[in-house]
Amino acid sequence: MLPRRFPSGLRPEKKPCADGESQQHLPASMVLDDDNLLIEILSFPTTLVCATLVCKRWLCHASDPKFLSLFRNRHPPRVLGFYIYGGSAWIWLGAPLLFVPMQPQPPELAPFISRVASHSFGADNDRLCIMDCRNGSVLTRCRRGTILTHGVHRPLCPQRDMDVIPPLPRAQYHGQQIFNTILSKEEGGVLSYLYMLAEFFSKTKSFRVRVYMLQGGVWCMHASATTQLPRLLTSLAVVLVDDKIYMADTFSDEIIVLDMTTSGFSTILLPQGVNFHCVRTIMSRAGDASGVYLTHIHVKELQLCIWLHKGDNWLLVDTICLHQMWDNLMMLDQTLRMSILVLIV
Repeated sequence: MLPRRFPSGLRPEKKPCADGESQQHLPASMVLDDDNLLIEILSFPTTLVCATLVCKRWLCHASDPKFLSLFRNRHPPRVLGFYIYGGSAWIWLGAPLLFVPMQPQPPELAPFISRVASHSFGADNDRLCIMDCRNGSVLTRCRRGTILTHGVHRPLCPQRDMDVIPPLPRAQYHGQQIFNTILSKEEGGVLSYLYMLAEFFSKTKSFRVRVYMLQGGVWCMHASATTQLPRLLTSLAVVLVDDKIYMADTFSDEIIVLDMTTSGFSTILLPQGVNFHCVRTIMSRAGDASGVYLTHIHVKELQLCIWLHKGDNWLLVDTICLHQMWDNLMMLDQTLRMSILVLIV
């Protein structure tokens, strides 16, 4: 075993152990006076905020950009749990909204999990739809009669009021089909929202997509593009990865990609034997924003296949037997019969 090295000028004390041997310990005052050791202590995620309140010196270390970069590398965002709509799979039938924490979790996170689980989304909780979760912010859509409203909740910061999303831009020309959704992206720790409005015109077979960005409480035009499509789109699934929007239609064997930096379209063929289905197929962004995941359920084989598209290729990441997975989940908790999972970090 290599001997312990201590900063120059610090002399560790030797204290006897139960087995007769001695261990080296540094006095607490010496540890706290040494900046290098102090930074290591501040690197614990559950004590960082409290440590910044001790004194200006500790706050200075904790707010240093180099330290924050090191802290983020050591402690990437973790999933606290997920929201479940209990009862029916159809979200407008008044199903209760429940928060289920991921297991296991450090005991230090128990107060935060309790805070999220007890968060109230308002009196119209029974007509609430969670559209997106990212970095502790929950984007919701609420129906009041024929009126839809959108807002951003922060369950980890209950003292903050809900941010109301302004009314969404409307279509200039009513095509045969209109699809719209709100997307989110994060750059440099700043969360921003984009609104995608897609229109299909049957006479010209043209497909037009306009993307707006929310800036200063106003929706501003961010990107616009038009292309030709051979057939009518029936039901789009959309995911935003970096500056690209991936769109997949039900029963299609390809994904349409809009590059917002060039305002150009491209297509990606799905893996062999996979056809997109709005219920059996899910797209999600990769953690490093370098690609897109495709999760598909093969009904005949009862298998869950997870693919990753990176570069120009599909990689089969994992294959899960649904029979075995369901048996394991039912052993853990009967509430996992509930549907519609939405992750929150």
